[in-house]
Amino acid sequence: MAGRGAVGGGAHQARSWARRRAVQALYQWDLTGQDLTEIEAQFHGGQEMDRADVGYFRELLHQVPACLDELRAALAPCLERPFEALDPVERTILLIGGYELGHRREIPYRVVISEAVSLAQMFGAEDGFRFVNGVLDRLARALRAAETAGGR
Repeated sequence: MAGRGAVGGGAHQARSWARRRAVQALYQWDLTGQDLTEIEAQFHGGQEMDRADVGYFRELLHQVPACLDELRAALAPCLERPFEALDPVERTILLIGGYELGHRREIPYRVVISEAVSLAQMFGAEDGFRFVNGVLDRLARALRAAETAGGR
Protein backbone atom coordinates (compact mmCIF):
# COMPACT_ATOMS: atom_id res chain seq x y z
CA MET A 1 0.00 0.00 0.00
CA ALA A 2 1.48 3.33 -0.99
CA GLY A 3 2.51 5.61 1.82
CA ARG A 4 2.28 2.92 4.45
CA GLY A 5 5.14 1.43 6.39
CA ALA A 6 6.29 -2.16 5.91
CA VAL A 7 4.72 -3.59 9.04
CA GLY A 8 1.15 -3.18 10.27
CA GLY A 9 -2.29 -4.63 10.65
CA GLY A 10 -4.05 -3.17 7.65
CA ALA A 11 -4.99 0.28 6.50
CA HIS A 12 -7.06 1.17 9.57
CA GLN A 13 -4.31 0.12 11.96
CA ALA A 14 -1.73 2.06 9.93
CA ARG A 15 -3.93 5.17 10.09
CA SER A 16 -4.27 4.77 13.86
CA TRP A 17 -0.49 4.64 14.17
CA ALA A 18 -0.21 7.71 11.93
CA ARG A 19 -2.59 9.61 14.21
CA ARG A 20 -0.65 8.49 17.28
CA ARG A 21 2.62 9.75 15.83
CA ALA A 22 0.95 12.93 14.57
CA VAL A 23 -0.27 13.74 18.10
CA GLN A 24 3.28 13.42 19.37
CA ALA A 25 4.78 15.43 16.51
CA LEU A 26 2.16 18.21 16.63
CA TYR A 27 2.45 18.39 20.42
CA GLN A 28 6.18 18.94 19.95
CA TRP A 29 5.49 21.62 17.34
CA ASP A 30 2.91 23.32 19.58
CA LEU A 31 5.26 23.50 22.55
CA THR A 32 8.53 24.30 20.77
CA GLY A 33 7.58 26.00 17.51
CA GLN A 34 10.18 23.78 15.85
CA ASP A 35 10.14 23.56 12.05
CA LEU A 36 7.72 20.88 10.84
CA THR A 37 10.27 19.47 8.40
CA GLU A 38 12.74 18.93 11.24
CA ILE A 39 10.09 17.24 13.36
CA GLU A 40 9.09 15.03 10.45
CA ALA A 41 12.72 13.97 9.95
CA GLN A 42 13.01 13.07 13.65
CA PHE A 43 9.94 10.89 13.46
CA HIS A 44 11.06 9.16 10.27
CA GLY A 45 14.20 8.18 12.14
CA GLY A 46 12.29 5.77 14.36
CA GLN A 47 9.42 5.77 16.82
CA GLU A 48 7.70 2.84 15.14
CA MET A 49 6.97 4.67 11.89
CA ASP A 50 7.10 1.31 10.14
CA ARG A 51 3.60 0.66 11.52
CA ALA A 52 2.16 3.99 10.41
CA ASP A 53 0.62 5.23 7.19
CA VAL A 54 3.47 7.63 6.52
CA GLY A 55 1.55 9.62 3.93
CA TYR A 56 -1.29 10.22 6.37
CA PHE A 57 1.15 11.15 9.14
CA ARG A 58 2.73 13.69 6.78
CA GLU A 59 -0.70 15.06 5.80
CA LEU A 60 -1.73 15.57 9.43
CA LEU A 61 1.64 17.03 10.40
CA HIS A 62 1.54 19.66 7.66
CA GLN A 63 -2.16 20.28 7.08
CA VAL A 64 -3.27 20.74 10.69
CA PRO A 65 -0.90 23.72 11.17
CA ALA A 66 -1.81 25.04 7.70
CA CYS A 67 -5.50 25.01 8.71
CA LEU A 68 -4.90 26.20 12.28
CA ASP A 69 -6.97 29.41 12.12
CA GLU A 70 -9.87 27.61 10.44
CA LEU A 71 -9.75 24.75 12.97
CA ARG A 72 -9.59 27.07 15.95
CA ALA A 73 -12.58 29.03 14.63
CA ALA A 74 -14.57 25.83 14.09
CA LEU A 75 -13.72 24.47 17.54
CA ALA A 76 -14.32 27.73 19.46
CA PRO A 77 -18.15 27.45 19.69
CA CYS A 78 -17.75 23.88 20.98
CA LEU A 79 -15.46 24.90 23.84
CA GLU A 80 -16.34 26.27 27.26
CA ARG A 81 -12.96 27.98 27.68
CA PRO A 82 -10.45 29.74 25.44
CA PHE A 83 -8.49 27.53 23.03
CA GLU A 84 -5.19 28.65 24.58
CA ALA A 85 -6.35 27.47 28.03
CA LEU A 86 -6.77 23.86 26.88
CA ASP A 87 -4.36 21.16 27.92
CA PRO A 88 -1.76 20.97 25.11
CA VAL A 89 -2.35 17.26 24.51
CA GLU A 90 -6.12 17.66 24.32
CA ARG A 91 -5.69 20.74 22.14
CA THR A 92 -3.55 18.74 19.71
CA ILE A 93 -6.03 15.85 19.61
CA LEU A 94 -8.93 18.24 19.01
CA LEU A 95 -7.07 19.87 16.12
CA ILE A 96 -6.48 16.49 14.47
CA GLY A 97 -10.10 15.47 15.04
CA GLY A 98 -11.31 18.82 13.74
CA TYR A 99 -9.16 18.47 10.65
CA GLU A 100 -10.53 15.00 9.95
CA LEU A 101 -14.14 16.09 10.49
CA GLY A 102 -13.75 19.06 8.17
CA HIS A 103 -11.34 17.79 5.53
CA ARG A 104 -11.60 14.00 5.50
CA ARG A 105 -15.31 13.47 5.04
CA GLU A 106 -14.77 9.92 3.80
CA ILE A 107 -13.84 8.99 7.38
CA PRO A 108 -17.11 8.46 9.31
CA TYR A 109 -17.54 10.94 12.14
CA ARG A 110 -17.86 8.11 14.66
CA VAL A 111 -14.44 6.79 13.61
CA VAL A 112 -12.91 10.26 13.98
CA ILE A 113 -14.36 10.62 17.48
CA SER A 114 -13.44 7.07 18.51
CA GLU A 115 -9.85 7.52 17.36
CA ALA A 116 -9.58 10.87 19.16
CA VAL A 117 -11.00 9.40 22.38
CA SER A 118 -8.47 6.56 22.18
CA LEU A 119 -5.65 9.07 21.73
CA ALA A 120 -6.89 11.10 24.70
CA GLN A 121 -7.02 7.96 26.84
CA MET A 122 -3.47 7.13 25.77
CA PHE A 123 -1.84 10.57 26.04
CA GLY A 124 -4.23 12.91 27.85
CA ALA A 125 -5.22 13.69 31.40
CA GLU A 126 -7.30 11.19 33.38
CA ASP A 127 -10.72 12.37 32.19
CA GLY A 128 -9.52 14.24 29.11
CA PHE A 129 -11.12 11.67 26.84
CA ARG A 130 -14.58 12.73 28.04
CA PHE A 131 -13.83 16.34 27.16
CA VAL A 132 -12.47 15.38 23.72
CA ASN A 133 -15.54 13.22 23.08
CA GLY A 134 -17.96 16.03 23.95
CA VAL A 135 -16.18 18.71 21.93
CA LEU A 136 -15.81 16.57 18.81
CA ASP A 137 -19.40 15.37 19.07
CA ARG A 138 -20.57 19.01 19.05
CA LEU A 139 -18.23 19.81 16.16
CA ALA A 140 -19.46 16.79 14.18
CA ARG A 141 -23.05 17.96 14.61
CA ALA A 142 -22.05 21.36 13.25
CA LEU A 143 -19.86 20.19 10.35
CA ARG A 144 -21.64 16.98 9.40
CA ALA A 145 -25.26 17.59 10.30
CA ALA A 146 -26.69 15.14 7.74
CA GLU A 147 -24.32 12.37 8.76
CA THR A 148 -24.87 12.80 12.51
CA ALA A 149 -28.64 13.05 12.06
CA GLY A 150 -28.56 9.78 10.15
CA GLY A 151 -26.61 8.13 12.94
CA ARG A 152 -23.90 6.70 10.68
